[in-house]
Amino acid sequence: MSTGMLAFLSLLPIIVVAVFLVGLRWPASQAMPISFVVAVALALLVWRVPGATVAAASVNGLVTAVSLLYIIFGAILLLNTLQESGGLKTIRQGFTDISPDRRVQVIIIAWLFGSFIEGSAGFGTPAAVAVPLMVGLGFPAMAAVVAGMAIQSTPVSFGAAGTPMLVGVQEGLAADPSITSNFLALTTEIAGKVAILHAVAGLFIPLFMVALMTRFFGKNKSFAEGIKMWKFALFASVAMTIPYALTANLLGPEFPAMIGGLVGLAIVIPAAKKGFLMPPEGETWDFDEKSKWNPEWIGSIDLKDVAHKSGSMSMGKAWTPYLLIGLLLVITRLEALPFNEWLNSWTLGLNNLFGTDISAGFEPLFSPGSVFLVVSLITFALHGMNGSAYKKAWAQSAKTMIAASAALIFTVPMVQVFLNSGGGAAGYASMPVELAGAVASAAGEFWPLFGTFIGGMGAFIAGSNTVSNMMFSLFQFDVGSRIGVDPTWIVALQAVGGAAGNMICVHNVVAACAVVGLVGKEGAIIRKTIFPFLYYALLTGALGYSIVWFGEKGLFNLGTLIVLFIALAACYIIAGNNKRLPVIPNQDKKIEM
Repeated sequence: MSTGMLAFLSLLPIIVVAVFLVGLRWPASQAMPISFVVAVALALLVWRVPGATVAAASVNGLVTAVSLLYIIFGAILLLNTLQESGGLKTIRQGFTDISPDRRVQVIIIAWLFGSFIEGSAGFGTPAAVAVPLMVGLGFPAMAAVVAGMAIQSTPVSFGAAGTPMLVGVQEGLAADPSITSNFLALTTEIAGKVAILHAVAGLFIPLFMVALMTRFFGKNKSFAEGIKMWKFALFASVAMTIPYALTANLLGPEFPAMIGGLVGLAIVIPAAKKGFLMPPEGETWDFDEKSKWNPEWIGSIDLKDVAHKSGSMSMGKAWTPYLLIGLLLVITRLEALPFNEWLNSWTLGLNNLFGTDISAGFEPLFSPGSVFLVVSLITFALHGMNGSAYKKAWAQSAKTMIAASAALIFTVPMVQVFLNSGGGAAGYASMPVELAGAVASAAGEFWPLFGTFIGGMGAFIAGSNTVSNMMFSLFQFDVGSRIGVDPTWIVALQAVGGAAGNMICVHNVVAACAVVGLVGKEGAIIRKTIFPFLYYALLTGALGYSIVWFGEKGLFNLGTLIVLFIALAACYIIAGNNKRLPVIPNQDKKIEM
């Protein structure tokens, strides 16, 4: 079979997702079963993978789906517990005291707090924490999900204490022992380059996120109202990315996202309280009143404005659950602490499924879902809740989690079949590797422009930057060597693209939608987050091209020209909007829940 036809067939499961989920706007619960059937048919009939392997991969996917549903349930339970205890009302008032402007709130919660949580736990946890928090503050559910997905880029390469680098890249490259005798040192070197690329592309992510929010969910449907915040957005960006990049290059890949998020919060919150680099008083931006929202934006979780039984709650007590989440996620994931080994020791596993090399496992104690459950129980006692209110929180959470299961039980098995399609009687490599190989053959010296998109495709399919890196790092290294450039930069582009792919990853979007009761609207989310993904992958790919070909082609090569074009376009848009943007009337008002 020709390389082109094999690449097209490899792409079919993704085409199905694009057509039915994104194009025709089917819910994931209907689109993903079709994609699963297509992947299974290709694996059995074209790749000629044994039926036992396909079945094992599907079961592995089901186990992974259950682990995701466990996290979703825990996140929703914490949100509902805080609502029923009155803690959510206090937290909302605290953010209003920092700034009533929703543009400021989304930067602090999604970009900075989300980056810290990503660095602590990774694997989509920021969406499970930050997205419901924004809904609790009065954001439309869809606006919260779009914001939560948009920041699934810059911090992701260093999520879960550097797992995408230390596990994904390192294990991916280690498959070829001839590369080096010290894969940790090589991975650390690559991590420094990854951070530099992320810091450049991440500069505009907070602004992109705010502009998307005001354009799609604002009363005036205006990009300009978001771009008005460009000074504060860029300030919040560098407050995170500078310590982030320094940490990656000086300390290694474990803590850049955590330290970047924490330092950013410490800098930006006091600045926001003082009105630093923010629009003048009287230009506060808020959503329109809830009765005028598009019904598509509203999730099934109905958050009420519940007060604490004593009438008020201290800010410290209200925020304690989220502080505990951050603390427990950090201490349970640091390998130097005894908690890590003990929590990992209890695994519910199915080894060598159906006689294959595929095994499935679930570590319930190590899962962020368990952290959410523990903190929910602590909150029950700490906030002095009564049993009926807590029982109500559990019932509502279970109902929302069940609604998400229909999509995930097909999404994740499809991914596993796709990834485990290699080694069949036809002699082909797995579908993603065949697809990447075809692109590499066609791209030649222009490969750096495509390398990030391959990484993004891996994350889009697998739902994980770590898995994307394990799958493609060695392939990317070999392509870099073949075209005569520094292969470590090509692997860095892979890691960056894999991180950006989380913005459009189907099962991450399904999970984020589930925690706010927005099941069935996944395609609408991806149609919005595709824009920041394309920006991110193109900019970093062009920057990588400029770097690797600088010595041979000079400074003003194709990559540099693309980077300059994007930078000038951003400056033109900001300057143009500053000239023509009307004053936003003061929208301070009581927030309706």
